[in-house]
Amino acid sequence: MNVLILGSGGREHAFAHSISQSSLLSHLYVAPGNAGTAQIATNLDLGVTDFEAIKNFVLENNITMVVVGPEAPLVAGIYDYFKNDDQLNHINVIGPSKNAAMLEGSKEFAKEFMLRNQVPTAAYQSFTAATLSDGKQFIDSLKAPYVLKADGLAGGKGVLIIQNADEAKAALVEMLLGGKFGAASNKVVIEEFLDGIEMSVFVMTDGDSYKIMPTAKDYKRIGEGDTGLNTGGMGAVSPVPFADASLMEKIEQQVVIPTINGLQSEQLEYKGFVFIGLMIVNNEPLVIEYNVRMGDPETEVVLPRISSDLLSHLHAFAKAELHKEQFKIDPRSATTVMCVAGGYPEAYDKGMEIHGLDQVDDSIVFHAGTKETAGKVVTNGGRVMAITSYGDDFKQALKKSYENISKLSFDRIYYRTDIGFDL
Repeated sequence: MNVLILGSGGREHAFAHSISQSSLLSHLYVAPGNAGTAQIATNLDLGVTDFEAIKNFVLENNITMVVVGPEAPLVAGIYDYFKNDDQLNHINVIGPSKNAAMLEGSKEFAKEFMLRNQVPTAAYQSFTAATLSDGKQFIDSLKAPYVLKADGLAGGKGVLIIQNADEAKAALVEMLLGGKFGAASNKVVIEEFLDGIEMSVFVMTDGDSYKIMPTAKDYKRIGEGDTGLNTGGMGAVSPVPFADASLMEKIEQQVVIPTINGLQSEQLEYKGFVFIGLMIVNNEPLVIEYNVRMGDPETEVVLPRISSDLLSHLHAFAKAELHKEQFKIDPRSATTVMCVAGGYPEAYDKGMEIHGLDQVDDSIVFHAGTKETAGKVVTNGGRVMAITSYGDDFKQALKKSYENISKLSFDRIYYRTDIGFDL
């Protein structure tokens, strides 16, 4: 079958890497892709939200499946666009409907969904510019630190954790009145801070049945020891060492099943991936957020641990036959370390030549912000590439990733040397 992957990051390269190994595959396209996907697929100059251009390409090239990587096309309704078009509705789009994508598109919608479906989460309230004074009073009612979340999509950067009440109120003003996150912070969710350890659970669902994928833990902050600004993610580990069988049973019973049942009972059409961001507090799982697609860089450790045929599993979504699939997970650990451009997540330069890619041995380099220019691979984003390795445990896998990173270079390369430090 002919498959189109939408997106340009490490997540999409990881999808391309897994799907390219399937015997079911005829041709693989990635739009817009990067220098890594260009090695195993055909890159296309298509925008991920340019639905008309995507439609034309899909029809001209007999595409049977579209795998949607990032959230923007899902929130914009690409699933519905295909479903409601007589020329396109036979194509298997991997991702939820526009209504279901609101689980990521609006923090408030997600919180209300959790409450309706008895999914454990932190106490919260939502505020707009009109209720700013109520927001300040709510901050006074909470204990520090204070968690402020832009309601809409903010590229993974719309969450602030602030230690001081006055600073939290000032940040609330900046978000609601100062346009700190643009339209995404026209509404702000303030919630109680959960003191625990984070992990992520990924679920694939065909709208009827589900499979729980390997667990992962990512590291969001730019600095060692989880300090500094939030980024899109600096590294990840899978499986999560503390996620034993009893915790996973709790997560399935208290979080996964109520979530899948809630999607069905509320008629939120969903054929794709559910990312569940969890905080484990006193060995109890509470949901911090949903994403309606795979996370990045977690995808770069989760997909390499699926040893069965990913394309076959995704193909089963079309007829809601995921329950028939034989799902296999590699018992080894996988880790990834993200190499980023100096200055990220603030201002950074692009166009630096990357050296040493041919020297990497026994690790997978997932390209993120890269492109090929005049035969050279150069940086083309803040997060440049993720180096993924296997090991008997996460420490062994990390050792391999760091050994291979030492062979790579570009001007002002930066990476965290302490991924997994808290495990």
